[in-house]
Amino acid sequence: MGHGEMTVEEVKKHVRKYYVVFGALLGLTIVTVAISYLHLPIFQAVLLAMAVASMKGGLVAAYFMHLMDEKKIIYSLLWLTVILFGFCMLIPLFTLHGPQTTY
Repeated sequence: MGHGEMTVEEVKKHVRKYYVVFGALLGLTIVTVAISYLHLPIFQAVLLAMAVASMKGGLVAAYFMHLMDEKKIIYSLLWLTVILFGFCMLIPLFTLHGPQTTY
């Protein structure tokens, strides 16, 4: 067998992994839709929906973008991105408690 060739068993193992990730993404999508039917306060609904979306994004990045196989420097840059993304998600919270203006 040459370099880069895979056996049938290895291919089946990879395909099975992608089916599991697909099932998890499908399940998390159902959870996201179910959250909308809970009629939670806006803050709680958005927080919960963002948590589920973050899990889905993490699965996509880890498996479909192949970040699971990357080197350590990629992980440090990814954590920086996560921290900055978290800060950007908190910005609307700061505007909720400010003065209410109507135009």
